[in-house]
Amino acid sequence: MNSNEELISKFYTAFANADAKTMCECYHPKVHFIDPAFGLLKEEQVSDMWKMLILRSKGNLKIEFSNVKADEFSGTANWVATYNFTKTNRNVINKISAEFIFQDGLIIKHVDQFDLWKWSKQAFGPTGYLLGWTGFFQKKIQEQALLSLKKFQEAK
Repeated sequence: MNSNEELISKFYTAFANADAKTMCECYHPKVHFIDPAFGLLKEEQVSDMWKMLILRSKGNLKIEFSNVKADEFSGTANWVATYNFTKTNRNVINKISAEFIFQDGLIIKHVDQFDLWKWSKQAFGPTGYLLGWTGFFQKKIQEQALLSLKKFQEAK
C-alpha cells in the first residue's frame, strides 16, 4: 500500500471508529468536498459535516470500505454507510463511490457519488420513492442538509 492508499484507509478506519478528529487530520486545510446531499463544502465545513454526522448517529453508524486505490495524485474507494436516518428513524444502507485528489500528503478534494433517489427511498419511504427522483425534492434534501450543518456550526 502506498502512502495515499494508507491515507484513505486511515480516513475510513477513523470513520468506522467514529473518530472525526483523525478523519479531519487527513484533509488539507483548503479541502473541497462534493456529494449529492450537501453539494459543495469547503475547508472547515467539511470537517464540521463529518463531526455532525458522527455525533447525530449516536453510535448507530456502521462504515465499511473497500477497493482503495491511489497513486501520487488521485485515488478512489468504495464505502457503505449503514445507519438510521435521524429525521424518520428509517434504516439506510448507502453505497458510495469516492474520488480523491491529494496535495502535500493530504486530501485536498473529496467527491462522494451515490444515487440520491435510492437514498431518499430508504430515508423517506413512500415519499422518497414518489418524489426522490425530482430536482425539487433533491434540492430540498440539499437545503435541509446545509441548514443542519449551519445550525451545527453556530452551536459550536
